[in-house]
Amino acid sequence: MSTVHDFAPAAADGAPHPLAQYRGRVLLVVNTASACGFTPQYAGLEALWRRHRDAGLVVLGFPCNQFGAQEPGDAATIARFCTLTYDVTFPVLAKVAVNGAKAEPLFAHLEQAKPGLFGTRAIKWNFTKFLVGRDGRVIARFPPRVKPQALEKAVVAALAESL
Repeated sequence: MSTVHDFAPAAADGAPHPLAQYRGRVLLVVNTASACGFTPQYAGLEALWRRHRDAGLVVLGFPCNQFGAQEPGDAATIARFCTLTYDVTFPVLAKVAVNGAKAEPLFAHLEQAKPGLFGTRAIKWNFTKFLVGRDGRVIARFPPRVKPQALEKAVVAALAESL
């Protein structure tokens, strides 16, 4: 069975970004958008990242334009927005599709590992969050309405787990 560490999505510059580099760390993988009602969650994601990165947390943002065309910009525009508006310092990778035939394989894996409500696999909107343990296995899925602050306990518990 594969883990998140088996995937290498594209970085913002298009180069492969192997997730194996995060083996032994806890990941919070989030599909993001700059013009969404949930966009202010960038601030909470950044706060989680700053508070727990030294303990092993990595937040990974994946811009997505599949929901209401809320992420129309290119990589440079997205990076500028994230930096200037929310002082984002966690990695924001290349824009991806999270559902359908052209979905980033990482998200197909995440959806299969942790289906949403009523067993649906498809991601319903921006800012769906997946918590991944140090071993690369998906621990939990959180819908967009769950704010990053509400993930504190789950993140701390995941960080307390050893390999």
